[in-house]
Amino acid sequence: MTTRYLEIRQGVLSKNDRLAADLRARFAQAGVFVMNVVSSPGAGKTALLERVLRELRAAGWRVAAVVGDLQTDNDARRLARSGALVSQITTDGMCHLEVDLVTDKLAGWDLNALDFLFIENVGNLVCPTWYDLGEDVRAVLLSVAEGEDKPLKYPVMFHSSDIAVITKMDLAEACECDLTAMRENILSVQPAIRIFETSAKTGAGVPVLIEFILQQRAAKLASTSVPPTA
Repeated sequence: MTTRYLEIRQGVLSKNDRLAADLRARFAQAGVFVMNVVSSPGAGKTALLERVLRELRAAGWRVAAVVGDLQTDNDARRLARSGALVSQITTDGMCHLEVDLVTDKLAGWDLNALDFLFIENVGNLVCPTWYDLGEDVRAVLLSVAEGEDKPLKYPVMFHSSDIAVITKMDLAEACECDLTAMRENILSVQPAIRIFETSAKTGAGVPVLIEFILQQRAAKLASTSVPPTA
């Protein structure tokens, strides 16, 4: 039974990887920069994304978001307050997004009309680890209230991510968060990862994160020879 389980799992992941490669090629052709945002529930994904979407739109960028949730569309409705194009994926209990769900949700979208697409994954630090969604950057979020040892408890997710975003920095003192230990734990799992410290409430650190996102999109366009848009 163990062997059969592994064979089925490998087959599912292999199919997902093939579809992700196809979707990544579509994103590249359209010049869309894509970020897959993962975290445990309550880390502040939606609050941070709402702020990022709002500020990017205010700067004239064309932005959209796809939101994964087990049952509700609460997060999608919150992100829509930014004025961005937002679409909901309800997984009906599945603890992660798979690329075919994202592809189906994008059916009918004009990707050429977008500069940035953010995928808010289901709140989980285990299952989403294995599923490539065609993104350019995977961002793992953890809040100051979750404990400094979170990266050590979920090392595969942190190791597979490109950046780590510490959220709710305005609560760090109240939560008695040892930020030095948190940073050291993140880097012990993924030494090459870049760490950002943000507060969606105050806006602290958000401009630095947005500047990184803009730089990454510019680098992508330069490497794919897609004309940039303002």
